[in-house]
Amino acid sequence: MYAALVGATFLLPVELQVVWGYSPLASGAALLPLTAIMLVLSARSGRLASRIGPRLQMSVGPVVTGAGFALLTLAAHGSSYVIDVLPAVTVFGLGLAITVAPLTATAMSSAPAEQVGIASAVNNDVARLGGLLAVAVLPALSGITGTAYLHPHALAAGLHTAVLIAAALCAAAGLLAAVTITNPPRAPSPAVPPPQEYAHCGKPPGYSWPRMRKPWCWLKSS
Repeated sequence: MYAALVGATFLLPVELQVVWGYSPLASGAALLPLTAIMLVLSARSGRLASRIGPRLQMSVGPVVTGAGFALLTLAAHGSSYVIDVLPAVTVFGLGLAITVAPLTATAMSSAPAEQVGIASAVNNDVARLGGLLAVAVLPALSGITGTAYLHPHALAAGLHTAVLIAAALCAAAGLLAAVTITNPPRAPSPAVPPPQEYAHCGKPPGYSWPRMRKPWCWLKSS
């Protein structure tokens, strides 16, 4: 999933500049909805995973992200950012928000407490390695060469193939999570004492308290 994310988001701004004529600043701003969605929903996704376990979100989230990448096929020949790019960015932003927080928490909790720093480093290294491999390999698999940047139609066709490959990688990530991730056992609920039965309520005999507002009750056991 990290490879799909980095590879596709590397190629999309290039597509927007070469094929659509966006400036570098505008092509980068086109991905701002992704950041906004992550900021708003990631913490909520983490809290949900802490209640129900990470397996469902780590299985569904990559599939949602893959659907967003598949929608980017519209950007290969589209002309409107709102119609052809924004829906795809929104969908794979939702998929990332569903997935990233549970994924990070699962990686961190898989190591003993004294090795949490190592677990975090491994998680970051895997993310960076996946991204580097995708940037190096995904354009080649998609038929995007150095000269493709001089031919907008060739670049658009290559992006179409690249986002489909990214969608397939995300689907594989969701399947892998569904097969290999297990939810931690839930803590047992605290025992609730049975309700006590009362035999009589009222002011105790011989008890003089004129301002007593609540009744005085005796348990059956007493």
